[in-house]
Order: sequence, then structure tokens, then C-alpha cells
Amino acid sequence: MRERSLPASPNWYCSRCSDVSSSGLLGVGAKNIIYLIDVSVSSCRVAGELVGHKDLVSGFSFCQHAGQSHICVSSSSDGSVRFWDSSSKTLIREHTAHQSSVSALHWSPVDKNLVVSGDEKGVVVCHWYHTGDTTSFFPEPRTIFCLTCSPHTWNYVAVGYKDGMIVLIDVSKKGEVIHRLRGHDDEIHALAWSPLAHEDALYTRPEDGEATNGVSGGGGCYLASGSKDQTVRLWSTAKGKGVMTLKLPYLKRRGTAVDPGVKERLWLSVHWPKGRPTQLVSSCFSGELVMWDLTKTGKQRWTLFGTSSEGQNHSRIVFNMSSVHLQDGRELLISTSMDREVKCWDLASLECCWTLPTLGGFVYALTFSPVGTGCLALGVGDNMIRVWNTLTTQNKYDVRSFWQGIKSKVTALAWHPTKEGSLSFGTDDGKVGIYDVFSNKPPQISSSYHRKTVYTLAWGPPVPPMSFGTAGGKPSFSLYSCAGEGVILQHDPYKLNGEASDIDKLIRDTNDIKHKLSPHTDLSWKPDGKVVAIGNEDGCIDVYQAPSLKLLCSIQQHHKIINTLRWHHDHSSALELHCLLASGSSNAIVYVHDLRSVIENPPESPVVLTEPYRRLCGHTAKITSMAWSPHHNARLVTVSYDGTAQVWDVLEEAAVSNYRGHVGYLLCVDWSPVDPDVIWTGGKDFTLQEWSVSKQEFTKPPKGKKMVDLKEKMKANTKQKKKNKKAGPSGAEGAAQPEVNGAPVTIGERAVTGQGVSGEDDEDEASSTSSPAPSPATFEMQRKSSAAVKSKDKPDLTGLKKKKPRSMLPLSTSMDHRPKDELLQDCITLASVRHDNTPPTGCVPGQGDHIHLGLFADRQALYRMFDAEEEGHVEAGHFDSVVYLRLWSGDLEGALQLATEKGELNDHLLSIAPMAGFVVWSRTVEAFVKQLCLQEQYLKAASHLLSINKLYEAVDLLRSHKLYREAIALVKARLPADEPLLKELYTCWAAVLEKDGHFSAAAKCYLAADASFDAAKVIARKNDVLSLRTAASLARISGDSSLAQSLSLRCAKDLAAARDWVGAQEVLSLQDSLLVHRLHLCVAELLSEMLGDSEVSPAASCASRHPWASPGERHISIMDRVRDVWEEQFAVSHQSVGALLQELKSAESPMPTANSPLRQVLLHSSLHLTCAVLSWLLADDDQLVTELWHAVAWPREAGHFCVSAELCRLLFPDGDVSVSFRKHPKVLHHTEEAAKAAASSLQAFVLYHRLYECWWRTSGGSQEIQNGLSLSLADSSPEDEMKDEVSNGGLLESAETHRPVSGSFHKLGLDPSLLLCEPHAACQATQRAVRQIQQQLAAMVQQHSQTQGGQLDSGEKRDDSPAVISTTRGSSDSQDSAEAEQGSEDPETLLSLSSKMSKHQKELAELPNTLKVYPHPDVVECCLVLLHLSKSSMSFSDSLLQEAKDLLRKYGTSPSVLKASQRFLI
Repeated sequence: MRERSLPASPNWYCSRCSDVSSSGLLGVGAKNIIYLIDVSVSSCRVAGELVGHKDLVSGFSFCQHAGQSHICVSSSSDGSVRFWDSSSKTLIREHTAHQSSVSALHWSPVDKNLVVSGDEKGVVVCHWYHTGDTTSFFPEPRTIFCLTCSPHTWNYVAVGYKDGMIVLIDVSKKGEVIHRLRGHDDEIHALAWSPLAHEDALYTRPEDGEATNGVSGGGGCYLASGSKDQTVRLWSTAKGKGVMTLKLPYLKRRGTAVDPGVKERLWLSVHWPKGRPTQLVSSCFSGELVMWDLTKTGKQRWTLFGTSSEGQNHSRIVFNMSSVHLQDGRELLISTSMDREVKCWDLASLECCWTLPTLGGFVYALTFSPVGTGCLALGVGDNMIRVWNTLTTQNKYDVRSFWQGIKSKVTALAWHPTKEGSLSFGTDDGKVGIYDVFSNKPPQISSSYHRKTVYTLAWGPPVPPMSFGTAGGKPSFSLYSCAGEGVILQHDPYKLNGEASDIDKLIRDTNDIKHKLSPHTDLSWKPDGKVVAIGNEDGCIDVYQAPSLKLLCSIQQHHKIINTLRWHHDHSSALELHCLLASGSSNAIVYVHDLRSVIENPPESPVVLTEPYRRLCGHTAKITSMAWSPHHNARLVTVSYDGTAQVWDVLEEAAVSNYRGHVGYLLCVDWSPVDPDVIWTGGKDFTLQEWSVSKQEFTKPPKGKKMVDLKEKMKANTKQKKKNKKAGPSGAEGAAQPEVNGAPVTIGERAVTGQGVSGEDDEDEASSTSSPAPSPATFEMQRKSSAAVKSKDKPDLTGLKKKKPRSMLPLSTSMDHRPKDELLQDCITLASVRHDNTPPTGCVPGQGDHIHLGLFADRQALYRMFDAEEEGHVEAGHFDSVVYLRLWSGDLEGALQLATEKGELNDHLLSIAPMAGFVVWSRTVEAFVKQLCLQEQYLKAASHLLSINKLYEAVDLLRSHKLYREAIALVKARLPADEPLLKELYTCWAAVLEKDGHFSAAAKCYLAADASFDAAKVIARKNDVLSLRTAASLARISGDSSLAQSLSLRCAKDLAAARDWVGAQEVLSLQDSLLVHRLHLCVAELLSEMLGDSEVSPAASCASRHPWASPGERHISIMDRVRDVWEEQFAVSHQSVGALLQELKSAESPMPTANSPLRQVLLHSSLHLTCAVLSWLLADDDQLVTELWHAVAWPREAGHFCVSAELCRLLFPDGDVSVSFRKHPKVLHHTEEAAKAAASSLQAFVLYHRLYECWWRTSGGSQEIQNGLSLSLADSSPEDEMKDEVSNGGLLESAETHRPVSGSFHKLGLDPSLLLCEPHAACQATQRAVRQIQQQLAAMVQQHSQTQGGQLDSGEKRDDSPAVISTTRGSSDSQDSAEAEQGSEDPETLLSLSSKMSKHQKELAELPNTLKVYPHPDVVECCLVLLHLSKSSMSFSDSLLQEAKDLLRKYGTSPSVLKASQRFLI
């Protein structure tokens, strides 16, 4: 029976590794054990363990149903699921349905027989407790992190995955997926169902992130999830979507500091307490717990736990939370954390009720303070020291942790004999330090480190040289440390930064010892400080007299390493007991020695004691620690690897009590300083336990059948490990585990993905190293300087021994393993050979049955033995051994030849090859190079070629394997700078880099190879602005001006497209020859800014602009502004204009296309404007008007009609194209017909835009201006003609609804007669007729192809094509409109359509080219607008109106035009 105890730390990174039953019993999974803890408001008590899992416990859950609340279930990383009876602590049933590690587990709150588990492969298993059946599902191929059963519907299970997906499944329908809840983007750590069976609780709550209004209140239940993405989300399972997102608050860390060396990640746990539908508990970044009020918003939404005092919260992330309702109505929350503490919270006050510290490693050392009564110090393998005030009444677990300055497992402790709070410690990495536990200062660390683990610390009187100080300078106590290398150091506690002294020197000098001392493994000072006992690796115990350390006696009773020594206390009334020394070693017997006679009457020479005073037999494994009772005479407690603690009556040699509460071996023990019946023990199971001597069931360690079974299992474990070692890879561990007291002694733990052992993940005995020496972390208490010497005493580590190297002389060695009589006969035979000239008959040393004698006879016999050994190695395929044998015999060339043939050359053989001559060496190097190339060690091979001066071959080798960088470095280091090979290497490497897309690296190679053109081209391949600018600079620096100009121009165009006008000008300014392109971009910038100011061009963000480009006065022509800017900013002179114009004309100028982007349209339009300004400066009027026409035509043809109209206004503010440029007036005179036609077309379009402007100004329809302007497409976009004419009719009809405004058209200064040009009307009518026929032919071809292809699957589709044709015909406006209408009744044939097409094409061919190249606006459209304006108080001459009516009657034959012109032609 135990009293208090500190359990092992709960496992980390598990979604549900702890749970509380309805009766208040907490179950926590720690390592492979479940600890059961009784909890109440005021305290807790460890009630027992559930032992049986062979791997980490990954999940634990209680049955919450009445009558079964004592039944629980656990899962493990080994894939097993176990059902337990917590009251009897026995296993009920085990299920092994999973094939991989189980990562989540939950007992259904609705069905008392249903348990659901999930594993890392995504398999979900339903376990039925009452029948033992299992059912497996595979809803998603993802790694499961957590799952939880619905508290309202037995068949609903929510599963959270590693990738952030949450899936709601129905286990009654073979795991059918009901909803997939997407929103998290990282691991799902916890899921919690709302305690209410409906979704009404948050119905009126304001939405937060996602809409919650309209969430149905029936048929679903809210589900909360916590994720690594730092959010808590609430989901509606009725809707299958998220309804709320809670972002974790960033809280300023409070409380005690933590070890910054421990890395941690976020783990977001959530818990929904019963009866609190609007309150949710979640963890936070650094271990804080937060209560969320789901009905509030903002900072009022959350409340922090434990705010009344410092240090209540966890200091690291929280993994698990569970709650329980007590009988008194209070509700408690239990939380487990990475800080290795279990905390209990009152959910009403949010305050911490109590804290249970846990341990994350082996308990290596424990000791009570001799000054501070009841102050217990623990040295633990989780790199921390715990100091527990065991006598406090308010808090039973008043434990403080110390981690600063330690950073390794604490393996030894010792309190100062007189100074309160001064605690010395030793660590696994050889560090020795002193802590003042009553201050917050870091420890003092000794500057003298041990090379291995510190096993023992002891305070004692100083010995020379430290005792030579003055009275005020020498310390009253020195600190002695003994470590695994066998050395005992003496430290000055007041000068730890000074060098510690090795007491071996004093022992040798005092006792005149010349031989090497045996390595020390333990020491113990007698309480009065007069003598010290030192245990050694060879089992000997030496007792020395202080301060000179004169050897008094040597105790030679143990035969194995000494693990522990303890002197009897000196406050006993019986003086004869003061000199009792107890010793324990790696054998199981405890010896007690009476040294009274030796100490009181020191002998002149050391005596040897071979018989003990008392012999205590009973333990069945090595002794690790012991302690004398301070309350009794001659009562001793010992702990052992047999997993038990034994209390002895030493004088009677009788066993008093045996404690078996630990799982695994024990490492430390101490007697309570205040209670004679209480002992404290710690061990491998990560626990510290307090127990009463009088309450134990057993008096002796287990014997009989249990120990026989234990030995058999240990033997089987060793055999299994050997078997696995042969069958599997080196270092594989056996599966069998030895047991102690019916419980497994876990030798090792596997690393589990997604989970962690609390604290000491590698604290196991067989996981850290493959060397024959044990890791210091194992702390086997086998104190030794050479682990290989005593490795046979370590059955637990047989699987870790290094494989014995293969013998070079196996045949002769095997002869030494024959029967004893044959070995003795060999001695006689060898003596005869050595002393008689004639050996015995049939005996030839080095051959046959006497092969092994070749090692002891002459050289010829040795050579014969070598020959036989070589044959054996060749048969076994061990050619490397043959090589070494030949090498030893002096046949170096033969050894090298054999190694070459068998591919066994190595660096060692190559290093001795020169001894055989240059030819052999060179041949060996070449062979080794080939061998290295087969092993893909090309750099090493090339280096060896250099050793025989084959530089070019080395370079070729590197180049052939694409190691260009190394090859180039080698050539540049060893060959002249003008070496042709270097340029070739650069070129080849550049080609490879360019192919792989590494353009900048390839460019450097081309530059190094003096191929600047290629360097610029390869950089330009990236085709971004920065690359083009760099490539242009490269080309300019290299002198390739044409390439530099081309690249600069490309870069400038890209910058201009991005509206980075300043950057574009800077790129071009670097090339004087690109002045004309700078002028072009200047015009483009001015045009873009002026159009943007007029709001016809959509406002776009401008990366940069020039000050001179800011919009000016609107009445100034753009041509005047361009000319002014050119003269001021670019100093353009009339002398250079001709060359600039010729250069600009050579630039590519494509034809306009429909739907071109506006930025591209403006660039092309500005190009023609630039040519126009240059022509103006040259006084070339014909070229000027032609370029202006193209500038206006570009936006019109591309479909940007408003831009075209605004451009006309900017070019011709007065509306007259013959007199332009207000600032620089000029009357244009045209001599060429094309120029005249261009001027006429340009003037017509200016009038056209003014006409519409007048119409909409009088009718107030500003919204449809763009639609009105789009009618100009009748001339420029043939494919959209029909649409335009339909729009035309509609616009005219809509215009009639507006009330006219009085005004005079002539006041605008317009002469509209130019718009009523009959030749253009005839040309446009013919073009419309051609387009109509083309559409009819296309419809016919499409219908014919569909019929032939069998694609007409329904009557509905067959009706489509005729409808298209008839519609097209109905919308046409050709001269043959009457024939088209008849065609709806009598369909056209291909022949008739072809005939009409030929007729119209002939008519078009006869028309002048100027009518087709420089078109006018749609004449029919202009007639309609003029007639409409005449009805709106606009005065036009009667002749003009009559001309418009005549043109309408002659050419306006389409149905839409006829409908619009009815009221004008009556």
C-alpha cells in the first residue's frame, strides 16, 4: 500500500489521453501505463495503475453510464485497444483490430457498449463491449488526430484529421460520411460536442465571420473544434458548415519562467462542459486556459482562468481537458500539460484548486535535507530537480522545479550537511553544480567536468591540497564527485570556478602505491568525517583515514562493480553500530561490514577483510541504492533491479518488509526523517512513491515460480534479440520484454508519429546507442570506466552490442576452441618444434591440423598459415582479408592486383601503393578512379587523377558527369588563363544552365567565355522588366548597340504598358539613338493623361509620371502640347526631324483589330500622332493628315468609340481639320488624292461625333451617348453590322420619348452635307449585302456539317439553324431586302447566293479605293439623325433634308431602318 506519490507525466500530443469518471476517478496515460487518481475539490491521491500495454498509451476514456462507470478503455501505439476494470485494476478484454498506431479513442456517451477508435492510417473501428465484436470503416485516407462520439445520437461520430479536415460519419451505415467540414488548414487537435441536442442556443447571436442567421434549430448539434491554425471553430452539423470562428487572444505570459531550450508547438484543446451550452473552454498559446462566452463579442467574449494570483496557469501548452460533477454540485475541470503538471480547476470561480506535479524521466536520486526537515530533493531524467516540502499541511504536493543551468539528466544529489538550502547535483553529461533552493539565482557550476555520468556526490572534510589553506580560507566541507570514468574529484564549494583535484594522487602519495588504481564507482564518508569508504569497479572496497587518506583496510567480498555504500548513522546509542558499512554491488547480495576495530585501532599496514559482518540475501538482481533508518538501530532498506524495495533487520539478517509497488527496476531510496514507518523510492517507471513498512503484504522479494519465469523470459528475450539481430538489420530490438512481479519491464519505447512520451523520450535502456557501452542515460548503476569490461553483466543490452569484427585468421583461431586435452597437446607439440630440430611425425606447423602453430613457429610456418588462410578467405568471398594477408607477407604488388580485380581498393591501399613503384602506383590510381566512378564519387576520383598528374583526364571526368563548377575551378587553378578548354567548359555549362532555366548563372558563364551577345540574349529570355533592363545594359557595355537598342525598346514598352512613364524614359535615355522612341512615349503619356482627365478612359493606377504630363487647359490642342513639350524637354530641332520620321516609319505598325486592350490601342495611336507631329514640323501636309486619320481610326476600329470621339476633340477643338493647331496656326493643303480622301473621312467623323453630341445635348440622354457612338461600327466592324442597325432603330425610338430643346444646329459651325455622301452610301450598302450573304452561306455550311455528322439528336436542334438564317435575313439592310423577305418563304440556294456574291464583289471592285480605305460614317444612320434633329427645332435647309430622305429611300431598306424612317418619309 502506498501513501503519496508523484506519477509519470501524461503523454504529450494525444487528443484524449486522460478522462474522469462520474465518480471522480481520473485516468491518465503516461508512457505505457494508465495512472488512476482520486480527485476532489481539495486534494488528489494516486490510487493505482493499469499495467499491460507494451507501447505508449495514446487514448483513454471512461464509460460514463451508471453501473459501468468503473469500466474504462485505453488504446496504444502498438494498435491494441484494452478494456479495464478500474476498481480491481484488471484487464477485461483486448482488441487488435487496428493494424497501425491508434491515435484517437472515445467511449460513446449514448451507447454504453460502443467504443470508437481511429488510427494513423485513417481506419475507424467500432468496438462493442458486451459482445467483443469489432467493425472497421475507412471514411477518409487521412491521418486521424482526434475523434468524439455524439452525446445525443449514438451513431454520429466526428473525426478530425491531420490536414485540417473534419468528417462527420454515421457508424450505423458503414461509416457513411454525412458532412465534410472544411475551414481549418492544419491539424485538428480536439473536438467537442455541445451539451444541447439542438442548435437554438446561439440562434440570435451576431454572426462572426460566417453567417449564422437562418441556422435551423432542429436536427443538428453544434460541434467545436480546435486546430493548430490557432482558431477554434463552431460548426452546425445540421447545415454542415461553420457558424463561428474564435481566434486565440495573445496573452502576456505570467508566472514563473520556463526553460527556453525546450521547443514546443501549439496544441489547441477544447472542452464543452456539461450544462453550459454557451460556454466553451479552450487552451491558449502558452498553457493558459480561456472560458469563451459564445453569446458575447470582442474582448468580453473570453475570460482567463486563474487570474487571482500568480502561477496558477500552466506554463506550457495544454493537451487534455475533462470535467466532472461532484456530489456537492461543484464542477471540476482537470487539465494536463507539457509543463508536467496536472491541475484541477473550479469552473464556477475559474480558480486552480490543486496541482499534481508529475515526472518526465527516471528518478535517479532522492535525498532528504539533514537541515530542512522534510525537504525532499529529486534528481530526475527530464533535466530537472524537484524539491518537495513533504511536511506542509495546506498543499500535499508543494513541489518546486529547478531547470536552469542543468540541461541534462540529474543523476546524483547531495544536501550540504549544515547549510540549509544548499543542494549539490551531478548530471548525465558530467556536470557538477550547487543550487541554493531558496533563491531564484541560477546554480553555481564547477569548471571541472567529468567525462562521463556523475554517479555519486558526497560532502566531507577537505583533504590535501584543499585542506592546506589557512583557517579562514579552507572550507569546512568539500564536495566530492564520482563519475563513470572512475575518477573522484574534490571541489571547493566556495571556488567552483577553480580546478578540482583528483584524490587518486593523494592516495598514491600517502600509501606509496605505484600500480594503477582500480576505477572508483562510489564513495561514502562516515558521518563523523574520520574515514571514507570508496567502492571500485573490481568489487573491492577501500577504507581510508582522513585527511591524508591513509589506507586502513581493503574489503574483498564483492566480485562485481560496487554500486552503493552507506555508513550507519552515528546518533545511535549503541556505539558498536557506528562503524557498520553496508555495500551493494551488481550481484544480488548485500554485505554489512563492522569496521570498528580497524577505525579505532588503525593498523600500521592495510588489512584485507574477506568475511562480512552480516550477509543479507533475498534480492534477485543488482543492488542500486540503500539507506539506513535514522529512527532504528541497524535497520536498512535496499532497492534493486528486481523491482522491489527490501527492509532488513541487519543484526538478525532478517527480511522485515518488501515493497512491490513500482513497475520496473528501482534506482534510489531514502527513509523519511520524521516517520519511522515511511520510506520513499524512485525508479525506472518515472514515479516517486511513499509507502509504509508496516502495511506491506510481503516480507521478502519474490522467489520461486515468479523468479523462474522472470529468468526464462530474460533468457528468451536475449535469444530473441540475437535472432532478430541475425534476421534483421543491425541493432534491431527483440520483441520480448522481461517482467518483474508480473508486470513488464519496458526496455524501450518506439517513437510514435504525432505523440510523445512526456519528458524523456529516449530514457529507455535500449534506444540511444549502438555501441557496446551503455548510454549514460540508462544509469544502470554499473559504475565502470570501461563498459565493455562488464558488458556481460547487462542482459538488457545484448541487442546493442557491436558486431564482432571478422577475424583475419579464422582457421587458426578456430583451432583454439577445441577440447582442453587437444589444446594442452598443442603446447607439447609446439615445445618439440621449438626445442627439437625434428618436429613430431606428421606435424608441419602452419598446415593441416597444425595450421595454428604457424603463428608460434618460424616465418616459413607463418607463410604456410597465410596461404591456408588466403584459400579460406577466397572460398568465403572475403577478398579484403586476402589483400591484407598479402600485404603483411610483403607481397604488396600482389595485394594491389587482387584488390584491383575484386574492386576492393581503398584509401589505405592507395596510400602504400607508391612503395611498389611509380608504374604500380599509377596503375592502381587509375583502377581506383574507375572504382570510385562506379560508386559515384567523382570528386574524389578526379583528385586521385591529379595525384598522378593527369589534369586533363580529371577535367574530362568532371565534365562528363556535369560537375562543371568543379571542372572550371580546377582548370583556372592549374592552367593558363588563355586555355581553350576553359572557354569550352563555360559554354557547355551555360548551355546546361540555360536549358534548366538558370538564366543569370548562364549569363555569367557566357560573359566569362567572352560571349556578351549570348549573355544578353539569355538574360532577356526571362522577359520581365528587370531582366530586359539588365540585358540591355550588358549589350551596351559590351558594345553591341543594335541589341542594346532592341532590348531597351522592349523594356520601355513593357514599362509603358504598366504606366511607368518615368522608368520607360530612363531606359531609353541611355541610348541616344532611341530619341524618336522617347518622343513616341512622350506622346503616349500626354495622350493617356489627357484622356484620363476627360474621364472617357478608365482611371488606372499610374506607377510614375512626368510633371510636364499633368493635364493642361482643355481648349489647347494635343498637337500644340506635344510640340511644346518636345521643344522644352527633348530639344527637337527641325534639322533632325526627317531622320526621326524615317526611323519611326520603320517601326512595326500593325492593323487595328477589334477588342484590342486600350493600353495597346493608345500606344499605336500615339505612334501615328508622333508621325503626324514630325510631318507637321516637316511641313508635309499629306503625310500629316494621313497619320492623323490613322491615329483616330485605331481606337474606333478597336471598339473604343468614346476614346475616338475624345481624341477628335483633342486634335480639332474647333471641329475643322483643315485649319489646325491654335498655338501654331496652319492651313493644310493636300495634293494627293489619298490625303484628300483621308481629310474628308477625318472631317466626316469629326462632324459625326459633333452631330451626336448635339443630338444628346438637346434630348438630355447622356447615358446612351456611348451606344449612339457605337453606331459608327457600321463602317468599321462588318461582323457587328446587324447588331448596330437594330440598336439604331431602338435608339431612335427611345429618342422620341425625350422632349426637344430649342436650338440652332448652325450655331455649332457645322456643315452636315459632308455626311450625306451618296458614293459612300452605295459602297456601304454593297458591303452590307456581302456580309449578309456571307452569314447565310456560313449558316448553310454549319447546318450541312451537322446533318452529315449525325449530331442532330432532337427536333429542337433541327429548328435552330433556319431560325438563325431567318433572323439574319430579317436584320439585314442590303439593297435586295425585298428578295431577302421573299427568301424566308422560298429559301435561298447555294447557287443563287454565290451569284449574288459575285455580283456585289464586282461592284465593290469597281469602286475607288479611297472609298474603301478612308470610309465615312454610316450615311443611312446620319440621315436618320438629321431628320430627327429637324423635328427637334434644329433648322436645316430643305435641300439637305430632301437629300437625306432620298438617300433613306434608296439605301435604307433593312426592316429596322424602315421602321425608324416611317414618320420622316410620310
